[in-house]
Amino acid sequence: MATAPIASRASDEHLDFEDMRRRIKAIFIGSVGNLVEWYDFYAYAAFALYFAAAFFPNSDPVVQQLNAALLFAAGFLVRPLGGWLFGYLADHHGRRGALMLSVSLMCFGSLMIAVTPTYASIGIFAPILLALARIIQGLSLGGEYGTSATYLTEMADQRHRGFYSSFQYVTLIGGQVCALLVLLLLQRVFLTGDEIRAWGWRIPFFIGALLAVIALIMRRNLQETEAFEAARQVAKRTSSLRALMKYPREVLLVGTDCRRYRRLLYLHDLYAEVSQAFGRPYR
Repeated sequence: MATAPIASRASDEHLDFEDMRRRIKAIFIGSVGNLVEWYDFYAYAAFALYFAAAFFPNSDPVVQQLNAALLFAAGFLVRPLGGWLFGYLADHHGRRGALMLSVSLMCFGSLMIAVTPTYASIGIFAPILLALARIIQGLSLGGEYGTSATYLTEMADQRHRGFYSSFQYVTLIGGQVCALLVLLLLQRVFLTGDEIRAWGWRIPFFIGALLAVIALIMRRNLQETEAFEAARQVAKRTSSLRALMKYPREVLLVGTDCRRYRRLLYLHDLYAEVSQAFGRPYR
């Protein structure tokens, strides 16, 4: 008789372990995709000093860098649109599908940059294609950011929700660090400055496209969240904006904090770009 509670307790522990392993696997796959997306997005900023002249020739070096920075800004401007679009897709068609689409778009955008001919080959179409690739990357990253945050939060159990969700930011910074590491390796180990300007700047984008393919393959088996499955059973859907308006104080607080943080974060990037453009280029 006493063996029954023991067996039941052992079965519950086994189920808990399997559930935790399932959640950790899903969070790992979701986080890896987020890291790849941020690497792809920031590879542009890391290598713009090398390829700007290839797309914006016959102008002052400062103007070349400013033109490249404008396209970098274009990626930021479309990120809210990507967040809204992919948020809609995630709510109506599933988190998994939205996450797979976002990493597919990032792969396509990175590959476009890697293979786009220079201005000397196709003229004005070179910066146009570069701008299109950046817009695609911006849409992808905007969709990835919100959707992956939702996925990580919903996959985590209540006791570890904050910890698991933190991996979104860890992989965000990790992607930026990886882009800088690739830059340093190419600069200091494998290529000269002239080789990077001639053709080496394409390497990080090929790497990013390959990593995105790997992330896409990993996400094929991504499990849908229980929260989305439960939401699908709800007959009446409510407007997202109407739901947000129920919490005006929280929305204002989060929006203000995020704006202040982003301003401080990207001031460093802006300073680096400007200082390099005004007389302190890479070797």
